[in-house]
Amino acid sequence: MRVLVINGPNINMLGIREPDIYGKSTYAELIEFIRREADALGVEVQFFQSNHEGAIVDEIQAAYGKFDGIIINPAAYTHTSVALLDAVKAVGIPTVEVHISDPDTREEFRHISYIRAGCVKTIKGRGFDGYLLALHYLASEHK
Repeated sequence: MRVLVINGPNINMLGIREPDIYGKSTYAELIEFIRREADALGVEVQFFQSNHEGAIVDEIQAAYGKFDGIIINPAAYTHTSVALLDAVKAVGIPTVEVHISDPDTREEFRHISYIRAGCVKTIKGRGFDGYLLALHYLASEHK
């Protein structure tokens, strides 16, 4: 099984950005955390992070025919991007939406998720563990 893990804007700033919300671990530590679990599950993972909406759309489109699942933390684009929703729907790859924090407990504008309508599951407020839950979910659905 092949899974693409996509992270949106400012996720590259983990460990620096609002550590009281996102923790003190870095983006590199997040990648290693996911990679260890993927290896244990026998799942091949590839990572992509961008602060640019179009680049994320391009990456989702490029995943067509190459990946069995997508884990996406669209970050701020969760609340603004119909383009990401359309890309996920276009490729038809089972996609899990992940958020490190729980957007529903934060500012009102964060309660809206456009991409959710194209996802098979949403995991929020579980920290880095949310990515592992998404990985396990996709692996169990792929059997």
